[in-house]
Amino acid sequence: MSKVKDMSLAPEGVRKIEWVQKHMPVLEHIKKEFEETKPFEGITIGSCLHLEPKTINLGLTLQAGGAEVAMTGCNPLSTHDDAVAGGVELGLNIYGWREQSDEEYYETINAVLDHKPDIIIDDGADMIMVLHNERRDILENIKGACEETTTGVHRLEAMNKDGALEFPVVAVNDAYTKYLFDNRYGTGQSSFDAIMGTTNMLIAGKIVVVCGYGWCGRGVAARAKGLGANVIVTEVNPIRALEARMDGFRVMPIREAVKEADLIITVTGNINIIHGDDFKYMKDGCMLANSGHFNVEINRQDLEAQSVSVKEVRESIEMFTMKDGRKIYLLADGRLVNLAAARGQGHPAEIMDMSFAVQALSAKYILNNELPVTVQKAPDEIDNTVASLKLKAMGIEIDSLSNRQVEYMNDWHEGT
Repeated sequence: MSKVKDMSLAPEGVRKIEWVQKHMPVLEHIKKEFEETKPFEGITIGSCLHLEPKTINLGLTLQAGGAEVAMTGCNPLSTHDDAVAGGVELGLNIYGWREQSDEEYYETINAVLDHKPDIIIDDGADMIMVLHNERRDILENIKGACEETTTGVHRLEAMNKDGALEFPVVAVNDAYTKYLFDNRYGTGQSSFDAIMGTTNMLIAGKIVVVCGYGWCGRGVAARAKGLGANVIVTEVNPIRALEARMDGFRVMPIREAVKEADLIITVTGNINIIHGDDFKYMKDGCMLANSGHFNVEINRQDLEAQSVSVKEVRESIEMFTMKDGRKIYLLADGRLVNLAAARGQGHPAEIMDMSFAVQALSAKYILNNELPVTVQKAPDEIDNTVASLKLKAMGIEIDSLSNRQVEYMNDWHEGT
């Protein structure tokens, strides 16, 4: 059972899936292992992830392990219609298409839940929220869930703190082989891939304001600097603000930063980062983009209220004409720009290779262990396995400690 936009796109989708498979060696290694061991035989896995070729490859990996897989998208604008058609062609149950309405978005989440999954793989925690609030009839089926992104982990930790969480969640986002690479290198590269491809604008010489200096913000700022931009960072955390300054960036409040900005990129996971009077201080031609999970960081309603007209001037670019004649440009409706913009392809396959390897192994970990009902980090063993497989695929060898070195490190009696 599936519901997608156009199955005639399947051949192109399959080609794209085959392309990413060639560049996801860790996941392909796990897929071959799963084909032999069938760890998910008789298990149904439901996912709510960005539906694009790399994610479909994760679904195929779980399917190779014996699982019935049902998938839907976690963002109405991030679905690749050719990829989902290709996934259906290859045997996955997929519900989703690009430009879903809010109603359709939740209908497809419920369509996945109708499969009565044993394990959930979520990105942003929307499926987990629907389970707890509307589909409590199938809660008892759930052995556990994996959460992909920072925003979702924050929501689930708040839920757990309030005593509302009813099954264990592995915070895949908090695995070293996820956030150190996916959040930093993946978000940095894919955000600018999408921004430059969509706008056809030069980054060198521009003043780029990066709101937030978490791991995603670090990656965005580093890529902007590498492209020749003059980078300003805004932060609320004094330690991160100090780190940004030590990394060579200017640091200032948002209200001051927006006065200089040619391009503003929000990447905080919080609401109303750019809102209210912030728009009054922006230069003519300022571009706004968001690389956080939800479209709440740039307050579109406030921007509309201060404008006299809104016009789509290029695919995924809206021009807001302000009362004083200034033009402000919003990319991808303020949604996750690296996937929702016209040229958004998401993180590189080599990066998602590690993130989705952690997802696949964490799903197996949930199945094989009785976990406490809380939000927990993926075990270090999974991190080390993924990192070792990635190094091997890259042809890199590293040293190992000798027995004497291990002995020395574990003996507190020994000194210099």
